[in-house]
Amino acid sequence: MKAYRSLKEIQSDIQTGNVNCRQVVSHYLSVIQANTHLNVFLEVYADEALRKADEVDQKIFNGKQGKLAGMVVGIKDVLCYQDHHLQAASKILNGFISQFTGTAIQRLLEEDAIIIGRQNCDEFAMGSSNENSSFGCVLNAIDPSRVPGGSSGGSAVAVQAGMCLASLGSDTGGSVRQPAAFCGVIGFKPTYSRISRYGLIAYASSFDTIGIIATSMGDVALLLEVIAGKDEYDSTVSQREVPNYSTQLDLNKKLKVAYIRETVESAGIDDEIRKKTLEKIEFLRQEGHRVEAVDFPLLEYILPTYYILTTAEASSNLARYDGVKYGYRSANTQDLASMYKKTRTEAFGEEVKRRIMLGTFVLSANYYDAYYTKAQKVRRIIKEKTDALFVEYDFVILPTTPTTAFKIGEKSDDPLQMYLTDIFSVQANVVGIPAISIPNGQDGAGLPIGLQVMAANFQEAELMAFSNYLLSNV
Repeated sequence: MKAYRSLKEIQSDIQTGNVNCRQVVSHYLSVIQANTHLNVFLEVYADEALRKADEVDQKIFNGKQGKLAGMVVGIKDVLCYQDHHLQAASKILNGFISQFTGTAIQRLLEEDAIIIGRQNCDEFAMGSSNENSSFGCVLNAIDPSRVPGGSSGGSAVAVQAGMCLASLGSDTGGSVRQPAAFCGVIGFKPTYSRISRYGLIAYASSFDTIGIIATSMGDVALLLEVIAGKDEYDSTVSQREVPNYSTQLDLNKKLKVAYIRETVESAGIDDEIRKKTLEKIEFLRQEGHRVEAVDFPLLEYILPTYYILTTAEASSNLARYDGVKYGYRSANTQDLASMYKKTRTEAFGEEVKRRIMLGTFVLSANYYDAYYTKAQKVRRIIKEKTDALFVEYDFVILPTTPTTAFKIGEKSDDPLQMYLTDIFSVQANVVGIPAISIPNGQDGAGLPIGLQVMAANFQEAELMAFSNYLLSNV
């Protein structure tokens, strides 16, 4: 069977009788089996997916299929799916089975998407390389000696290697866009509150968003159309109506586009990424769009602000994992206090423990105002300055990452260097705006390069139309 790049292709072949859903699922299962060495899936729902395929085939026969009939989707191991294991790639949730289905997953199922399995990721979505999983590192399919990015590394490689058509991941500071850039696929993060977070394991609640990874902009738009919107189970979700994104992918006007000067002039960015970004800027100018460099002096404060606030929120959110009601519990305990301490010491990974301790520190009485309160004020300033850009410009473009995929183990001993890989992606999460990473060619070693586009709040339709335009002119 051919490697499908979009749901449109699959549905076209289904309608002509060239293929059915069972055959599509069987194809993806065979690709998963052939690529087990990449360590992408923590669990494959083979029998269940085949049964679901038969149900969807019957619906198609009866003319009652949903919008996503024929789409095979993988889900990151932070999304709740009732009666299925859920671990956030952590030992501390050993044996845990989800008691309910999250809103985004439920909406996929209602439109006849077929969920094929749960995907490996950095533990509790904390990481930029997928080396922090309790189940081992996911490998980049283009070069297995390199990381796929994180934290949604398994979700990105699954799409990259053709193990499923699309994946749902989570994006707290670039965790969908950064691995998408490293793997040469599309990674989309919507406006904060556009998609319900009900059923998403929390890392940093005021930053977390569910994101989409795919190879077709049409699939991204259709998935967002299905899973976005108000939800009685999430008090933070937007009440705005959801546009028909999949019908609004054409660009028919000239645009005003900004690029942040520091992101292309920095000494820390790879020369080939700089070159590819500038080529795209020049292409837009030649097409008649107004493209201008802008200064963003607050750029150096975005990453520290992000890590102060996210670690603070993580230290609170992860307090619920204590070995009392579910998951791992240490056998080497004498009393309640030692059970808490030893369970967390034994079951949390090093990066998770590092972030919990950092968060506990910045929230402590002696340092609360010096770090946490100040970071909240800086976050507000960054948001105001970012919003001001979109008063004058339609979009802001910049590289997704400063480097291409690095070698496994290359940055593991230096957390600061690892954190710097997120330097271009965290801004969208700090201020809550939508952002996307699209493929922008390759470097000399054949490694993918990503281009990031950011837009104003709730401008997803415009963002996807512009990104689709850029993709059609690669």
